[in-house]
Amino acid sequence: QVQLVESGGGLVQAGGSRQLSCTASGTIIRVDSMGWYRQPLENQRELVASITSDGNTNYADSVKGRFTISRDNAKNTVNLQMSSLKPEDTDVYYCIAHLMPYGTRFARDFWGQGTQVTVSS
Repeated sequence: QVQLVESGGGLVQAGGSRQLSCTASGTIIRVDSMGWYRQPLENQRELVASITSDGNTNYADSVKGRFTISRDNAKNTVNLQMSSLKPEDTDVYYCIAHLMPYGTRFARDFWGQGTQVTVSS
């Protein structure tokens, strides 16, 4: 019964800011890494940013210095603060969580449905 729900997508002008949020809900034992992907091409998802349970982060080169990922472990929520947005950032952003559902012994990846971010020039 695990699901990831994203919010915060929408239309923003180039140079503007936008914050995405993703919350994992359901019967979850623990959440390990969380992150955000986008899909510049079909079957070619690109890691935008990720964060481990202890706070280590990783960013795509294209967003370093502009995006900041954070998480709230108590709420099973990951956020992506996006600033200095560019038209090339336009995409559907997908939340991913590596988590262990209740009733299983191993963690695996779960994906959100995606939220559209459109950056106008």
